[in-house]
Amino acid sequence: MTFFVRLFFAPLCGSAGRVDAERWRELLKALGGDPSRPGDLGYAHVDLSRRERCGFPEVIFAQGKSADHVVGVVRRLREAGQPCLATRVEDTVARALEEAFPQGQQDRVARTFFLPVGPLPEPVGDVLILTAGTTDIPVAREVLVTVQAMGCQAELIADVGVAGLHRVLSRLPRLHQADVICVVAGMDGALPSVVGGLVRVPVIAVPTSVGYGASFGGVAALLTMLNACSAGVVTVNIDAGFKAGYTAALIARRSTPSRG
Repeated sequence: MTFFVRLFFAPLCGSAGRVDAERWRELLKALGGDPSRPGDLGYAHVDLSRRERCGFPEVIFAQGKSADHVVGVVRRLREAGQPCLATRVEDTVARALEEAFPQGQQDRVARTFFLPVGPLPEPVGDVLILTAGTTDIPVAREVLVTVQAMGCQAELIADVGVAGLHRVLSRLPRLHQADVICVVAGMDGALPSVVGGLVRVPVIAVPTSVGYGASFGGVAALLTMLNACSAGVVTVNIDAGFKAGYTAALIARRSTPSRG
């Protein structure tokens, strides 16, 4: 057994180095192995304990999944009394979800589906989402839906890219109000670094696959953002609106009214 494996298992072992069965049961329960909350559907194992561990239930990545499978996972989450968010929802799956859960909220630009449980609480925090161009809006709306599903206030301002720098500069008062800013951009991906040099809050850069051939499907924007000179900029994957929105909501939910 390697050093790292020993380090992981040490809290589960007694003084004689033997595994403590009760500690194992508690760990498995905490990680979603509670037998009283079965999530195994045969084709998917729904993580019904993720909300307790991470603060928000499991989110369905619907791309490439059959309509029956996505509907089944949504139904299991609903039975467990948990809200359900699905991303990258293709048209056939969207139609099946609409038929099965007509009360669900669909955004066909963002390709998302959200099924809340009861009335939504008063939103907290302040997440601002900027796009460099209008072609970045689908990814930006995925950010928006995710942030709102997680109970945070969000606003989307589109088409303020660096080709017309006055557009983002005119929004400076709004930028200074936000707890966290998500900047969605393709092409050269320069906008997050500019925004990062203007504000004192975290900036989450979201590269998109928008651009001509030399953008290499968003790789050029990704590399620009990873190499941003502004210290407060962090970067997610190409077109990863959900990941940006999830992280932004976690930050906003822990924010305080005073920003120093």
